Amino acid sequence: MTVIPKKSPTLSRVTLHHLMTPEHANALGNVHGGVIMRLVDECGAICAMRHARRPCVTIAIDSMTFREPVHVGALLVCEARVSYVGRTSIETSVRVHSENPVTGQTTHTNSAYVVYVALGDNGRPTTVPELELETEEDRELFLAGRARQEHRIAHAV
Repeated sequence: MTVIPKKSPTLSRVTLHHLMTPEHANALGNVHGGVIMRLVDECGAICAMRHARRPCVTIAIDSMTFREPVHVGALLVCEARVSYVGRTSIETSVRVHSENPVTGQTTHTNSAYVVYVALGDNGRPTTVPELELETEEDRELFLAGRARQEHRIAHAV
């Protein structure tokens, strides 16, 4: 059996920047929630793949509440980090903010936890590296992530 070394969450962090244009928005100039959700999923997936060094597919997105609107002309910034790993699953924490690229003013718009499964060469779930918990924040996120995963499993339909 091959031993997979633990990996620090800092090795897989991802920050994605995307300028919001009229094609991303409704008639009021607000960016569609679905556009933001797609970017959250994309950012989280890249983070998960960097951790696993394998293709990863989305299996769950915890609730996403939009706290503030994002407007055309804003720079949407998604920041993802691995918060929890199971045997084959990876939970990423994705924080989103809107930035005015002229003034630099930022507004936290939403956050989400997104869960992925790493796929092996056969297209089936495969083992992922454990997290190397280096900081108190890493440990807190991991414990909270474990509780979320237990809740997801207990309430799976």
